[in-house]
Amino acid sequence: MEEVLKFFIEYKEMIFIIILSIFLGIEVISHVPAVMHTPLMSGSNAIHGVVIIGAIIVMGHAHDTLSLVFGFLAVILGTLNVVGGFVVTDRMLEMFKKKKK
Repeated sequence: MEEVLKFFIEYKEMIFIIILSIFLGIEVISHVPAVMHTPLMSGSNAIHGVVIIGAIIVMGHAHDTLSLVFGFLAVILGTLNVVGGFVVTDRMLEMFKKKKK
């Protein structure tokens, strides 16, 4: 428990920036028109591909269990976002195809 508290005290500025960026992201995404969600999702998939690579690198250089756990969670959540984004994008693009007669 002391290690976790020490981590939060040591990195409080970074944690504050992450929390602010979460609120900023929610605010920005909530004001995006529905027409723009599919192109933004494709961009999000590309960004999360980079997140997955970064998380794998972090896991490779992990010296403690906390870094390994955070890296593993980043890989899992990034992969879920990439796969889910491609599935939703594919389903939306299917809506615009002409139906066979």
